[in-house]
Amino acid sequence: MPFVKSEVALKELGPEKWELLEPIEYQGRKEKFYVHTGFKTDLASVPRIFTWLVPRYGKYTKAAIVHDFLCETKPVNRADADGLFRRMMRELNVPFLLRWMMWAAVRAGSGLQAATFRDVMAWLLVTIPSVIFLLAPAVIVGVWLIVFWLLESVFFLLLKPFSHKQVNKPKIFIGRQ
Repeated sequence: MPFVKSEVALKELGPEKWELLEPIEYQGRKEKFYVHTGFKTDLASVPRIFTWLVPRYGKYTKAAIVHDFLCETKPVNRADADGLFRRMMRELNVPFLLRWMMWAAVRAGSGLQAATFRDVMAWLLVTIPSVIFLLAPAVIVGVWLIVFWLLESVFFLLLKPFSHKQVNKPKIFIGRQ
């Protein structure tokens, strides 16, 4: 396997930001990519509406970190970074459909930069069925996320006046009274 180590050590910096605590090395066909300690990543950049299918981390975590690194530092062009992402996921045994859908998503995110005609055709071949597959669940999840946000807002506003009142703490006696 082209990754030197199997574990990833991360520190959570916030809800969507992580810091690498130990370096990650990936040996490509010709080049070695070294992601240094302290590199900050969001792991897999999955919109919230799709995290029911693709969580932010999983078998593909190392591939997502290296992809973020390649996109930020630009040692290769974006099309090659996206292709490496798909290859790394294959080497990490990410299921076929999931890795191709994730590849199509990062290609779309790049605006298909440096895409060849063949890349565009492969992207369309993956994207069209993916959109059809994801459309209905995404609409349902999106509606429920809005409903949940509205309920959270209503309860926040209703309970806000009660949240600042001082609660009487019980008196604790030590020893004899």
